[in-house]
Amino acid sequence: MLARIWSASIVGIDALKVGVEVDVSGGLPGIVLVGLPDTAVQESRERVKAAMKNAGYAFPMRKIVINLTPADLRKEGPSFDLPISVGIMAASEQVSAQLLGDHLFLGEVSLDGTLRPVAGILPVAAAAQSLGISSLVVPFDNAQEAAVVKGLNVYGFKYLSEVANFLNQPERYQPVKLEEKVFTPKSSSADLQDVKGQTHARRALEIAAAGGHNLIFVGPPGSGKTMLARRLPGILPPLSFDESLEVTQIHSVAGLLKNKGLLVRDRPFRSPHHSASGPALVGGGSFPRPGEISLAHRGILFLDELTEFKRDVLEFLRQPLEDGYVTVSRTRQSVVFPAQFTLIASTNPCPCGYFGDSIQACSCSPRQREQYWAKLSGPLMDRIDLQVAVNRLKPEEITRQANGEGSEVVRLRVKEARDRAYNRFKADTNIRCNAAMQTKHLQQWCQLEDASRNLLEVAIRKLGLSARASDRILKVARTIADLAGEDKLLTNHVAEAIQYRTIDRMQ
Repeated sequence: MLARIWSASIVGIDALKVGVEVDVSGGLPGIVLVGLPDTAVQESRERVKAAMKNAGYAFPMRKIVINLTPADLRKEGPSFDLPISVGIMAASEQVSAQLLGDHLFLGEVSLDGTLRPVAGILPVAAAAQSLGISSLVVPFDNAQEAAVVKGLNVYGFKYLSEVANFLNQPERYQPVKLEEKVFTPKSSSADLQDVKGQTHARRALEIAAAGGHNLIFVGPPGSGKTMLARRLPGILPPLSFDESLEVTQIHSVAGLLKNKGLLVRDRPFRSPHHSASGPALVGGGSFPRPGEISLAHRGILFLDELTEFKRDVLEFLRQPLEDGYVTVSRTRQSVVFPAQFTLIASTNPCPCGYFGDSIQACSCSPRQREQYWAKLSGPLMDRIDLQVAVNRLKPEEITRQANGEGSEVVRLRVKEARDRAYNRFKADTNIRCNAAMQTKHLQQWCQLEDASRNLLEVAIRKLGLSARASDRILKVARTIADLAGEDKLLTNHVAEAIQYRTIDRMQ
């Protein structure tokens, strides 16, 4: 007898519908599994055989052919255990096949018949409508994650025997109801109020948060670069529902969801070590998985000690910084991961770290400093909007009690500025902050008066700025105007934006 069941496979963060066809016929006992299965899928034959026997069902001692369609799509992971098990039971007439065409099955099966959770359930649930799915059958531990998507019937089971009973007597079971979980933002102990002095750097941090601008801090050791960067999440507004769904899908595919049934609502903050490889940063592997820049989608990617990263690794950042996505190409497939993140970086001004310091003299030669900065290419630096020098604190600033504004106060101003930008671009769903503006948006929303235009032309000429760098000055100026509640770009907004091209003046 032939049985056909629906399942799904994850490619990047997209879900593709997969058919599981099971034919039980006469011949020598054995299982033939075709349709480009990987090792984990091939091994499901032994897991399914033991699980069915231990769950109290007979494993047919006949020839079993299992075909995974489409045949040219590589299938991976243990999530096909459950549909293969159900297919064999249906083909051997141990369960009813009446519901098989209306439900999609995903899950790993243990040898004792227990259903184990798998990664990537949320992208499947989110794509349910386009895949023609109305009901999803998953392990119990994945049910709340899938139930986040409205309008989808989700059934969660702990054992293979429960799935069989559900297929035979569906009227006895009800879909899972999403548990009402109240989202509480993380109470971060890293408050901006803890920062002493550094008024210029604090202002740059606020602008970066309000406009989604990339930022680099340059200064000697102990000047507070890392301390400032780690306080950026505390002044960012929480994710919107659509953004939260995007971020949660990425973390689901990566297997990083800790709270099932609760969307990720805090903006991600990823801080990879400087020894990270290119694939770790952008994603990769035989079956591509998201890297650090995709895990930082809609959030922050913090690269501490930027010049310690390998130059070729840093060059991988150029495309996603410009386009908001990264393409990982392999022999069999090409996968696109979203990567709309804000880059925050910190570095010393030279190998010894004290070039330009007012207290300790620099011991580096001009040649050493030149080689040090050569690790950061011009095109990469062009894409960093805010380049800020962070000076060492004075003795009286170190001993003085910190009395700056707290993160909550700054967060309110940031939210107001982001709301202004969102309302401005609401007709364009791809633009959520000023840093993502394109040429047409600059022409419409960043028109300059004669005095401001002359000032920008002088800066371009003296600093040798590229067209990309000048556009980014306009984007920063637009954010500064939003923080001030101004609709027009004024000369002082452009002048302040130009001041954040510190490294252009240093080199």
